[in-house]
Amino acid sequence: MIIRVNGDPLEIPAPVTVNALLARLDIDPRRVAVEHNLIVVKKDAFDRTTVAEGDEIEIVNFVGGG
Repeated sequence: MIIRVNGDPLEIPAPVTVNALLARLDIDPRRVAVEHNLIVVKKDAFDRTTVAEGDEIEIVNFVGGG
């Protein structure tokens, strides 16, 4: 299936959870915010939120600094 991640198409096998998608992309779920089809996903819902064909995902990394 094809989804869009940060505006770019990405082909992944079958529907996956947000956590599984982050793992596939080698992204630490503790350090990002995720928007799924224009709705911010709470971290405790990453395992329950399924990403399906045509969905749009935005992943924002937290950056520290001063």
